[in-house]
Amino acid sequence: MTLDESDLTRICDLLYRHTGILVPGNRRPFIERRVQERMRATGAGTLPAYLARLRADAEGEVQLFVNAFTVNETYFNREEHQLRCLTASLLGPLTAGRSRSDPIRIWSMPCATGEEPYSLAIWLLEHWPEVDAWEIEIVGSDIDTRALAAAEAGLYGARALMRLPPVLVARYFIREEAGSGGSWRLRPELRGSVRFTRRNLVDGAGMAEEGRFDVVFCRNVLIYFDDASRKVAADNLFASLRPGGFLCLGHTESMARIPSRFCTRRFPDAIVYQRPEEAHD
Repeated sequence: MTLDESDLTRICDLLYRHTGILVPGNRRPFIERRVQERMRATGAGTLPAYLARLRADAEGEVQLFVNAFTVNETYFNREEHQLRCLTASLLGPLTAGRSRSDPIRIWSMPCATGEEPYSLAIWLLEHWPEVDAWEIEIVGSDIDTRALAAAEAGLYGARALMRLPPVLVARYFIREEAGSGGSWRLRPELRGSVRFTRRNLVDGAGMAEEGRFDVVFCRNVLIYFDDASRKVAADNLFASLRPGGFLCLGHTESMARIPSRFCTRRFPDAIVYQRPEEAHD
């Protein structure tokens, strides 16, 4: 199918309103493929019929439409330098003088198919000697319900595991299928250490329902936002942190292009952004 300019604009505007994601018009083939996939899946014979279905949100079509456009490219131990920073530089000041009954809360947002929040759980078990002395809550959130279902299932192929040492694969995964690369499922006790929820970075009320966190990993999503939606997301991320909490962005991202109340902190392993201790909403 081929979208004319008005239809292309209508589709891009709808996606932007629901997600904050700005899909450039020069990605027309990508957009047309995704719309055609949803038309086939719903049995809509024409674009006007499909757009009517979207407007009515028939059978939850808006969510399925959003799912079709999200990018879930990730793997275990992605941007490992930030994991090193977490245990070497962030957890010390976060736990100093703190009651052991006060949980340490870490948020992976967006979490895609779960590799990143599960990586956090494995890294803490392997690299933080105090892991057993603290109650740790790890939450993985994403706008894509299909990705969240895959995250909860915890089944991964060889590519997702390519950065994990074989000894850790053996320790935390169960081999399920042989041949053509096979697949591995996370052990149940590790899957149970992460809670998954559907959240939207540009929905401040929905994000606020998760409460406040000590560390938020929000990597490789703000690159898809324009300045307006990036500012909304940054404000929501700021509000989601406890005073003194830390935000870790992807290596290609920064707060440089928008006004920010975060303080930039440079640690040996990574640059992160901190909500000031005295900050007020």
